[in-house]
Amino acid sequence: MHSAGSILADDEPPAYELIEGSGPRPIIIVCDHAANRVPRSLDMLGLADHHLHDHIGWDIGAAGVARRLAQWFDADAVLAVYSRLVVDLNRSLHDAGAFAAISDGILVPGNVGLSIEAKAARARELYHPYHRTIRKLIDAGTSAEHSPIFIGIHSFTPRASGIERPWHIGVLWDKDPRLPLPLMRGLRTASDIVVADNEPYSGRHPADFTIDHHAELLGLAHAGIEIRQDLIRDEIGQERWAARLADALRPVLEHEAFYTRLETMGKGAV
Repeated sequence: MHSAGSILADDEPPAYELIEGSGPRPIIIVCDHAANRVPRSLDMLGLADHHLHDHIGWDIGAAGVARRLAQWFDADAVLAVYSRLVVDLNRSLHDAGAFAAISDGILVPGNVGLSIEAKAARARELYHPYHRTIRKLIDAGTSAEHSPIFIGIHSFTPRASGIERPWHIGVLWDKDPRLPLPLMRGLRTASDIVVADNEPYSGRHPADFTIDHHAELLGLAHAGIEIRQDLIRDEIGQERWAARLADALRPVLEHEAFYTRLETMGKGAV
């Protein structure tokens, strides 16, 4: 059954999965594209099942990595429960990409000609609850002494537009180097890992909404992390790359200076 005007049935899960950590320091992990589920009322957006299981429907493998990191660091985590094609949680609602009618050349029939009311319903039930929950975690983890460290987990396709992407992992950032630079140094200590700086996407691009809206806006130390999807398609790969990422993150997350807002950070912390 549906409540009046709702796109979610009463027996369908809410917009996000919340993992509550209890570690000694506030760490928040988010995964905007963790799942490929579509509310039943939207009839799979008119897509074939294999499209939703492809990269246009979600960030393949990212959720498994995010959950492992949350467990190992006893961190808070928020993971999307519905497909990015229903509404992209990593876009401003004013961005056309938030309700993409075409994704990587694939027509999304259920997003063609969406009314203002239809967009508002998706925003009300999926988008706003996700971002409100993230902000509540930030508020709960903020004190006179500390602010949370913020980490976004994504994955990327091995090739796009016919171009190979040789990197294994990318670190995305813009103005705040505190977390990204030592994280990249840590990852590069392994000779078999090709680490990208702001590839295959850039943290300086305005479409990077979640980190911009929550971490940059509040001056939180942060990094966006992109892992190549062929490396984390199965649980073995997710375990391996979560472990590699955790090894590089562990010494970085011990820096007390990183648990402050940017404007209060002392010099020489990086």
